[in-house]
Amino acid sequence: MTVALDQPATTGIKPARRRRVSVAGLVPYLQAAPLALILGAFLLLPILMIAVVSFWDYDFAAMYPDFLTINYADTLGSWVTWKTYLNTLKYAAIVWALTLFIGFWVAYFLAFHIRTTAMQMVLFLVCTVPFLTSNIIRMISWIPVLGRNGLVNSTLVEIGLIPKPIEWLLYSEFAVVLAMVHLYTLFMVTPIFNTLMRIDKSLIEAARDAGASGWQVLWNVVIPLAKPGMAIGTIFVVTLVMADFSTVQVMSGGQSASVALMMKNQMSLLQYPAAAANAVVLLVLVLLMVAGILRIVDIRKEL
Repeated sequence: MTVALDQPATTGIKPARRRRVSVAGLVPYLQAAPLALILGAFLLLPILMIAVVSFWDYDFAAMYPDFLTINYADTLGSWVTWKTYLNTLKYAAIVWALTLFIGFWVAYFLAFHIRTTAMQMVLFLVCTVPFLTSNIIRMISWIPVLGRNGLVNSTLVEIGLIPKPIEWLLYSEFAVVLAMVHLYTLFMVTPIFNTLMRIDKSLIEAARDAGASGWQVLWNVVIPLAKPGMAIGTIFVVTLVMADFSTVQVMSGGQSASVALMMKNQMSLLQYPAAAANAVVLLVLVLLMVAGILRIVDIRKEL
């Protein structure tokens, strides 16, 4: 008799419990819904539109909705396009190596050689002062410095180190790399500095107490722990370099090319489907590079 009375009471409680669990399970989805809508409207939808347009046909005056692969065939079947992609990858590799080297040592100096937090913040803010102006202004500011009659050439000629001005300082690949390193080094400094500041100083003291030299501490303790920051900085720098066209156009004097500059020229000629196809190929290439970085280094602890 007791068992018969307990069963209805138990079955009467279960539906209410199920309702509470179902409502609680919807809360995370409701919280993520605004961000999902924003990303869908301003990121995924434009990418989808670019992918759709890349299959359209076009002429000198208009675009025609269609499903053609000729844009991808022209993009992937042209040696000029492959050469442009290789040139862009070369810029990305050189700028990445230089920004990583400079950014690591700047971050290392700020994290381990500046003792007070206030001075660290002051020096870090000094690094961000150039960002108060636009990239174009900072890039163009190199022209009076590197030009034929610029500050560098004039100084070297006056002190007798060179008989005549150096031509390759400006409007060359050297000028492109120099301007990009100047523009993007801070994107490497910031994540590395953030990672180094999280390193427990007792680990370094323990390594020194164990007899490790300064270089051994750096190679075996600091650099392994700084890899997540290096990976994040690498993603920033590589994606920015791959998408940069203004620096290549201005600092090379039109003598060099990049994928982004090629797409800009295609859009100026109203060849939007061809530019969209190049954009899709470039996006896939950058995503593969980012995926490779994420497979090597786990950056979840930094996010």
